[in-house]
Amino acid sequence: MFKRGVKTLEKLKTQRRFFCVKSLNQRVAELVPQEQQRVKAIVQKHGAKSLGEVTVLQAFQGMRGIKGMVCETSLLDENEGIRFRGYTIPECQDLLPKAEGGNEPMPEGMLWLLMTGEIPTAEEVAGLTKELHERSAVPPHVLNLIDHYPKHMHPMCQFSSAVLALQTESKFAQAYHKGVHKSTFWQYYAEDSLDLIARIPTVCARIFNNTFRDGVQAAEYDSSLDYSANFCNMIGFTDPKFHELMRLYLTIHTDHEGGNVSAHATHLVGSALSDPYLSFSAGLNGLAGPLHGLANQEVLRWTKKKCKILYLVHQLLLMLKNTVGIR
Repeated sequence: MFKRGVKTLEKLKTQRRFFCVKSLNQRVAELVPQEQQRVKAIVQKHGAKSLGEVTVLQAFQGMRGIKGMVCETSLLDENEGIRFRGYTIPECQDLLPKAEGGNEPMPEGMLWLLMTGEIPTAEEVAGLTKELHERSAVPPHVLNLIDHYPKHMHPMCQFSSAVLALQTESKFAQAYHKGVHKSTFWQYYAEDSLDLIARIPTVCARIFNNTFRDGVQAAEYDSSLDYSANFCNMIGFTDPKFHELMRLYLTIHTDHEGGNVSAHATHLVGSALSDPYLSFSAGLNGLAGPLHGLANQEVLRWTKKKCKILYLVHQLLLMLKNTVGIR
């Protein structure tokens, strides 16, 4: 399933796909039929095979260690690290297209890789960036809602709630109520997903500025920039080096297997035919837990606390040194 050790990096560099530049949705539409046939063949051949035993302890521990889903977009190894569609982070840094004058991969390129399994060309990534800009409009009622959140409301709660408010724009929800055939569901899910990804920078920038900049919006949306640079500018960071940092940060945080709390919650809610807005909001609520994404905040808080303690110890030693001559 993954290309571990099958092809060298040099061979990957020289691979080329021979077709005209298409949009991401067009390329996915070409790949879906063969993927459907591949999955069907796997199920027909191996459907009755067991993936292993389940213990009572695993059931009580929330299915920990149980093989119960398929995730092909990334694989996390405790020793090797993460691979995206078989590629390591250094390989992605080397192979994925960069912004003009930059050295780090653009998250738009990683999005293409995750959805197709293919390394995109610079032209394809440029087209995807343009398409995301075209999809980025956020309805006024969502911005108004964000602006009226309590100042003490956690940014993750604001984010989840804002995504739910965006659900009014769901193309899948509209299509489902019109009675479209289930064979086309994936098309509307893809549309919603790209729309949501495109709207996230504006939503997150609004939340950031309201929370950390007293409501002062740093900059207007700029469709001449790539996904990362535009977001950075909107929250007040204009240094090109920071733009590069965020390109890498967003790229390597695009996926983290399918079994973690937020990804699993998103899949679980989506299995009920909840649209991507409802599903993604559910995932964000899982991510907000202290044993998941909030752990990053807790680590920073712990680090700041330790730094404060070390500073106080340092000041105390200086005082002792000055008063009693301690070295």
